[in-house]
Amino acid sequence: MTSDPVVHIWVMTATAMVFAMQLGFCLLEVGFVRAKNSINVAIKNVMDFCIAGFVFWLFGYAVMFGPSWLGLIGTGHLMPDHLDPATPLVFMLFQLVFCGTATTIVSGAVAERMGYGSYIIVSALLSALIYPIFGHWAWGGLAGMDSQGWLSRLGFIDFAGSTVVHSVGGWLSLAALLIIGPRTGRYNQGVRSMGSSNLTMAASGVLVLWFGWLGFNGGSVMGDLDKAPGVLLNTIVAGCAGGLAGHFLSVLMEPKPRVEHFLNGILGGLVGITACAIVVETSAAALIGAIAGVIVIAGAALLDRLRIDDAVGAVPVHLFAGIWGTLAVALFGDVTLFGTGLSRWEQLQVQALGVVACGAFAFTTGFLLLYVINRIYPLRIDIESERLGLNVAEHGATSPMLDLAAEMERHRQEGKFDRPVHVEPQSDVELIAAQYNRVIGRVTEEIQRHSLLLDELGRAKVEAENSNIAKSQFLATMSHELRTPLNAVIGFSHLIADQAYGGIDERYVEHARDIHEGGKHLLALVNDVLDFSRLEAGKFQLNEQPLDLRRIVRGVHRLMLPLAEAGSLGLHMDVEGDIPALLADERAVRQILINLVGNAVKFTQAGGQVRIIAVLEPDRRLCLSVADTGIGMDPSLIPKALEPFTQLEGGLTKGHGGSGLGLSLVNALARLHDGTLVIQTALGRGTTIHIRFPIDRTIDTAASPAERRAV
Repeated sequence: MTSDPVVHIWVMTATAMVFAMQLGFCLLEVGFVRAKNSINVAIKNVMDFCIAGFVFWLFGYAVMFGPSWLGLIGTGHLMPDHLDPATPLVFMLFQLVFCGTATTIVSGAVAERMGYGSYIIVSALLSALIYPIFGHWAWGGLAGMDSQGWLSRLGFIDFAGSTVVHSVGGWLSLAALLIIGPRTGRYNQGVRSMGSSNLTMAASGVLVLWFGWLGFNGGSVMGDLDKAPGVLLNTIVAGCAGGLAGHFLSVLMEPKPRVEHFLNGILGGLVGITACAIVVETSAAALIGAIAGVIVIAGAALLDRLRIDDAVGAVPVHLFAGIWGTLAVALFGDVTLFGTGLSRWEQLQVQALGVVACGAFAFTTGFLLLYVINRIYPLRIDIESERLGLNVAEHGATSPMLDLAAEMERHRQEGKFDRPVHVEPQSDVELIAAQYNRVIGRVTEEIQRHSLLLDELGRAKVEAENSNIAKSQFLATMSHELRTPLNAVIGFSHLIADQAYGGIDERYVEHARDIHEGGKHLLALVNDVLDFSRLEAGKFQLNEQPLDLRRIVRGVHRLMLPLAEAGSLGLHMDVEGDIPALLADERAVRQILINLVGNAVKFTQAGGQVRIIAVLEPDRRLCLSVADTGIGMDPSLIPKALEPFTQLEGGLTKGHGGSGLGLSLVNALARLHDGTLVIQTALGRGTTIHIRFPIDRTIDTAASPAERRAV
């Protein structure tokens, strides 16, 4: 490196800019991870630079840039001193911050589950062994021909470190991720991501990194300052293209474009151009950056599919984009600027060899060493510490926000909201805590109010049950007293009516007939009310036995035929020849048919038809149906028609009253047999009511041939 003061100033400025990238990484990773791990991530970023800087000064620089032994490892002096005139201080400082950059890449990938002590081991492994050795292979010649490594001798080009810095960090990150596994719950069903705590901070981190990248790439020209402006232009354009490509790809992939895709697309473009910024035209730099942005998004999707949990996208950004940038040297570079004497195809072979060599060495060495370390000293924290967060578990560091979150979590777990959370005066969460306490107060009030309502409802329920019991007892007691005189009235009025030709005045006979009909109607009402009362009280006892439906339908048909003929209606029955027996209460089934046929006759005009149907449906359920061609009703009124003691408009159109219990009783009796009631109706188009009994009430026996012929 030249001793020109201007060059020294430029490289020292670039060194400071690269060092600022540590701040960029810190902001980016803190913004991408959850708040409960933010302190841990920040401390790791500071610690890894301390380790990398110290170890690189201690012996890393000697291994990387000392005189080469077989092109594999440097053998320089340890602990270079600024008092030694042979020490190239400017060059060494520039390379030291590069080592820090490579080391800090791992921090973001393993965030939120690698322990602090474990991360120190990983940082030391990378900065003391993996980075300096591979760096010697590819960059050893920068310190002189006697330091040239074997890859450099072959003509490998990696201008500012797409492979040496970024891929090395990416390969070790991948090895660590495979060993420690994903964050708890990351790939549970329905989990899209673990969330970011502060994307504003992450965006600020990207801008700081971008600024530092100008020193990263620009400083790598060393003494060739005339090429610095072109390198800087290529760097800026590639970053812009990568961000735009990442954004537009995210638009195509997601309902709403993700900020993380845009930010990582920028970083991917910057990583991609790092290896080739000095040998490509600016138009090629834009294309390289755009492709790198796409690779980053696609790479992140691939890792998720493989269940490899990279907290910040470090592997797609630094490894995948780094590989692409290294190959792009041969694909897009100006052959005359290579300075290796190789053709484009030959250069591509060397670049690919460098990529493979980096992966074989960095990944294999890192994986084996980390595997052994993990067996002795677990790299991952325990599940409880992960749940609590590394800020508290690893450092005992807390904050008003974390304290508030912990108290709210206790409320959630215990389900107790009878005590407010602590409000830290003058803190950034004071307003949130105070508002939460107001919510807690309202919740407590509502709980108390609902408790009072439940108590009142309980008392009302007991009173209603007692009242219902008293009503049922009254009706049961009064049944005999009501029915006995009614039967007497009906009987004597019938006798009087039969004397129409026995000398009794015709007017009195007509009155007797009215009394007879009124008594029968009143007795029917009393029977309905008593039956409904027993059903409501749960005291309607079923006498279940196999029933011959033909016989029951035939009996109901005979019973209701005079009523139908009186209204000039046709009453028909349709029973399948092979209908099986039904396990049911005969009185209840008969009552169902009588009520349904009575309603059908009541609401069907003269000349209409009523049909009783019994069929075995394809699913082996027995179905009893009563269909009429009567006035029908609005389907929206069906629920109201099923309510007890309810008369729909039109219920008296033919001069018939009723208790409003007919359909309610039918529905209750059907449910008592585990059956279902379905009503099909329309205004002016008649009504069909189906009662379906479950399969387990069907008995595969047939009636006698004589009974079939009778039907």
